[in-house]
Amino acid sequence: METYELIAPCHFGLEAVLKREIIDLGYEISCVEDGKVTFIGDAEAIAYGNIFLRTAERILLKVAQVKATTYDELFEATKAIPWEQFIPENGKFWVAKANSIKSKLFSPSDIQSIMKKAMVERMKKVYHKEWFPEDGESYPVRVSFMKDIATIGLDTTGVSLHKRGYRLSQVKAPISETLAAALIGLTPWKKDRILVDPFCGSGTFPIEAARMAANMAPGMNRTFLAENWTNFIPKTCWYDAHDEANDMVDTSVDVDIQGYDIDPEALKAARENAKLAGVDHLIHFQQREVKDLHHPKKYGFIITNPPYGERLEDKEMLPKLYRQIGSAYRGLDSWSMYLITSYEQAEKYIEKKADKNRKIYNGMIKTYYYQFLGPRPPKRNREE
Repeated sequence: METYELIAPCHFGLEAVLKREIIDLGYEISCVEDGKVTFIGDAEAIAYGNIFLRTAERILLKVAQVKATTYDELFEATKAIPWEQFIPENGKFWVAKANSIKSKLFSPSDIQSIMKKAMVERMKKVYHKEWFPEDGESYPVRVSFMKDIATIGLDTTGVSLHKRGYRLSQVKAPISETLAAALIGLTPWKKDRILVDPFCGSGTFPIEAARMAANMAPGMNRTFLAENWTNFIPKTCWYDAHDEANDMVDTSVDVDIQGYDIDPEALKAARENAKLAGVDHLIHFQQREVKDLHHPKKYGFIITNPPYGERLEDKEMLPKLYRQIGSAYRGLDSWSMYLITSYEQAEKYIEKKADKNRKIYNGMIKTYYYQFLGPRPPKRNREE
């Protein structure tokens, strides 16, 4: 089977987690850059990447990398790409997204327009037609310019991979599923250890953790654009990946995962989402303030996304809130705490310096992932 370069975009700062996931799937990494990991795989890898990767935003099939400093150069380079290898005569094709960093060509709309014209010219020559109905399957193109080099790919995913299909109920300022999975992946948490999110909101951290514990592939209950690209991706690739995903599920796993919030509406949403995700029986949700957080067991994990105080009136409450977080954490013997927030005085009011601190962008918001590391449990308490 022919192999391709596949590009998996991810959150900036979390490339290492995605790289580990791709290697665990058995694929070779060809390049790691800011916000994306490129790997080598065949048509089956497109299916497996979409269904199994928890921290990727989508899977792009790289069709070309070209240099262009003028629109004429971009037109000719795009026209030279063998689009007919991927897009059938009746395929619907367009440049869905273009971005540009430190490049002479910087207008997304102009880049999109020029590339579409060039693709049409190529297809005209190959298919000997003057007009295309574009009434078949969708083949959206994405192009990213960096220092005049354009990376061009076909979007195999469609709706972003963070849309797992379970989060129908949302509350204000939720954290995305892919970001939550990546942040959990930055911790040594395993399913035999306690996990508590005292600001669970719509439940994303506990749900993603429970799905990891139950070996539920993130994309097993949704569809992808490339499922219908039967001109070069056999349907059996998707059947095999789905069958393997279903065979791996173990919802009888014994876990201790808890989500707290002071907002009853948030908890209602979290319970609904957990049920849709198939893990409601694995998570205990409860209305509770962070100052009341305590647990008799040792070596647990707090993984949470507390309020940032984006509104002025909320910001005044942050010192008290983060003092309560610090006080609750000090009362948890041997626990670790992982906390993502844009609040730059978090350590001051928690009254403890983080062992590690990683800068991560949550959307357009610059956040910090503070990591307070507890001791490792004795071996007899750990899964061998």
